[in-house]
Amino acid sequence: MAVPKCAARGFGVLSSSWRPGKLIAVGSKPFFSTATASRPLNAQQLAEKLRAQKQESKTKKLPVPTSPVQRRVQELVRFTQQLQRVHPNVLAKALSRGILYQDKDLVVINKPYGLPVHGGPGVKLCISDILPTLAKMLHGHKAEPLHLCHRLDKETTGVMVLAWEKEVAHQVQELFRTRQVTKKYWAVTVRVPVPSAGVVDIPIIEKEVQGHQQHYKMTLSPSYRMDSGKMVKVRANRDAHVAVTQYRVLSSTVSSALLELQPVTGIKHQLRVHLSFGLDCPILGDHKYSDWNKLAPQKLSAGTLKKLGLQQSKARYIPLHLHAQQLTLPALGSRKEELLLVCKLPQFFVHSLRRLGLEIPNQDQSRDDEANKHVEQ
Repeated sequence: MAVPKCAARGFGVLSSSWRPGKLIAVGSKPFFSTATASRPLNAQQLAEKLRAQKQESKTKKLPVPTSPVQRRVQELVRFTQQLQRVHPNVLAKALSRGILYQDKDLVVINKPYGLPVHGGPGVKLCISDILPTLAKMLHGHKAEPLHLCHRLDKETTGVMVLAWEKEVAHQVQELFRTRQVTKKYWAVTVRVPVPSAGVVDIPIIEKEVQGHQQHYKMTLSPSYRMDSGKMVKVRANRDAHVAVTQYRVLSSTVSSALLELQPVTGIKHQLRVHLSFGLDCPILGDHKYSDWNKLAPQKLSAGTLKKLGLQQSKARYIPLHLHAQQLTLPALGSRKEELLLVCKLPQFFVHSLRRLGLEIPNQDQSRDDEANKHVEQ
């Protein structure tokens, strides 16, 4: 019996020789090839294919913005790329490459910008999550997880101490608690503090900020107030914490400064609060404490924005310029000498110093000055 003819697009006319299971295609590629279907990619071919795709994605460059402001924004985004969005193994590898010091008791890392130490709402990845992976990268697959000895804010960069044993971590934590650890930070500030060196000794308390953006902030809780031109002592708030910060200007221009900060106490957001509300010199990129009443991108002068190559509408991209530059640990365990740990500045910090016309101090000279202080003592 003759088979009816059909003219479906892409297929030939079926003939009497057709039998079930046979498909004839004309004028188009077949849906599949029996040969290729029966020969799946082996492991080597698959690996080569993935490598080629990875290489192609690396060589594929993003379009370069024509606007100088957009180029500057892209630069800031690149320098402050948040590592919490990467795979835990990638983060652990990045931290292992930036190790500042390591012995049988301690591992000291260079904490990147934008990476929280602990987990919380909205946090996809934090340092505490990758401590087991980092330990295995350094000491093999049987290594026990590392332990945190202290913390740094998410936006703060620099020296961070980890311990191999929980007991050692507790010992280091006790050194921090009893203020036996000397900490020095570098910060870029908007405006220049007067005097150029001094001590801010004002208690700090956490308060609720009223308004359409209801939130909590740390703020000053002074022990004295002015009353009719006289200084009057006020009753201390039992929720306030003693907070003491030493500071000195390392370099300055008319509208900005590079400061060395030495917190004597360790209250939450102490440096940011003392600089912004105590000295009226907020840290560059501090979008939380530059204004008490609201949470909004930091307001900058036209001159500062011009130097930074930005417009006010793009100020939200400026990262916090606060860096844990140096940390001195006293003798601990088998180590009979104090340990001086120094961490170089992140790239975005260096670029901002250059743009603002601030000089970068000679870190070797700073170490010599520190050594001389200990000799004098």
